[in-house]
Amino acid sequence: MRRTFQKRGKKIRGLGIQVLPFSEVEKLTIAERVKKILKLILENKIVILHGRLRAEEEARLIEDTMALVDHIKGFKGIELAVVEPNLKERGIITKMKYGLARRLVGDSSSLTVIGPATIVKEIKKDPRKIELLLS
Repeated sequence: MRRTFQKRGKKIRGLGIQVLPFSEVEKLTIAERVKKILKLILENKIVILHGRLRAEEEARLIEDTMALVDHIKGFKGIELAVVEPNLKERGIITKMKYGLARRLVGDSSSLTVIGPATIVKEIKKDPRKIELLLS
């Protein structure tokens, strides 16, 4: 699926969206997980990961991205956002259930959106939608 999009005189070639189920990356090491995500991003894909990266994985992803910025022509970095359910208006029982489930099976109720900074300028977070503004 190769498409060209026209926006204010610029062409965005090969824009794609890759949905990555957490089950596909859960058994990988931190380095392998980051490598898989970066490979997709370098292919001009926006990655939608079911679940959330741990803090050390996000840090490693940012470190590896910064190392690539100077070595790959045209690569400006990544944009990353996490969309989580809003539990502020929920009762204490619901919050406790959510916390228990999160500890037992991990944070599978979140979505992590990662994309090339040259394509995704801003990711607005809203619990009901994900809006991507393309350059």
